[in-house]
Amino acid sequence: MKHLSKLGLALLLLGFAYACKQADYATDEANANMESADSTSVISSNAAVEPKNSNRKFVRTADIKFKVKDVAKSTYAIENSIAKHGGFVTFTDLKSNINQKSETKISQDSILETIQYTVDNTITFRVPNTQLDTVLKSMVKEINFLDSRLIKADDVSLQLLSNKLAQKRIKNSKERLEKGIDTKGKKLNDITSAEDKAFDKATESDATILNNLSLEDQVNFSTVTLYLYQRETTKQEVIANEKSVNEYRPNIGLQIWDSLKTGWFILEGIIAFVVQLWSVFLIGIVGFLVYKKFLKK
Repeated sequence: MKHLSKLGLALLLLGFAYACKQADYATDEANANMESADSTSVISSNAAVEPKNSNRKFVRTADIKFKVKDVAKSTYAIENSIAKHGGFVTFTDLKSNINQKSETKISQDSILETIQYTVDNTITFRVPNTQLDTVLKSMVKEINFLDSRLIKADDVSLQLLSNKLAQKRIKNSKERLEKGIDTKGKKLNDITSAEDKAFDKATESDATILNNLSLEDQVNFSTVTLYLYQRETTKQEVIANEKSVNEYRPNIGLQIWDSLKTGWFILEGIIAFVVQLWSVFLIGIVGFLVYKKFLKK
């Protein structure tokens, strides 16, 4: 009986521990899901969602700054997501910024180079306005810490309508000018002035059309600017020690020996040079003897 009671107590404790472990696992999973949901709600926005059955036209832009574990890997993942949803990257600037660099001599021929640097990237991309919120949500798994998020939705419905009305007025005015030139223009000066006005109207009409096309393009494709960065990284590398010239100088004994040899070489050169002047000495001696024998008398 005593053994059975101990066995029962052990089984009871084991079951209690397993139940606690399962509860902790469920809690952790719930926290993870909640954290993911919170991140999604933070980066996403109603401003990025197109209202159904709405005649309004919105120009959407987003500026987001966040920290990631690895800038390069996150950049590739984000670029793949952009392409997957019909968008395209217009600017990217991936770079490493060296904060500190030092060299430590660890042996006669080796140096330990230590570099502390941070990696960041600025990405500008455009994506269909219907896919903006989807693309933003796809970035949540890359975010380690969200610094800021700014999403704007500017209503340009009235501006588009204004441009269309202006374009219609300019077209009617241009047609009246052209008709007047064909029917009433008699003098060359009058025709030239009317033609100039018609040309100005055509230019104004083209500018209005281009402005409208630009607005429609901004409505159809949202513009997003991302700034990604990661924690400072330290890189250490052993490199060869490039010795200075002074480290290759010979010792004092060898320098003295080289000096003696150099002096001897100089002496040899002087002797050789003097020997080369034997003809001069010979002429001098002969001249001296002639002078002494004949001219002196």
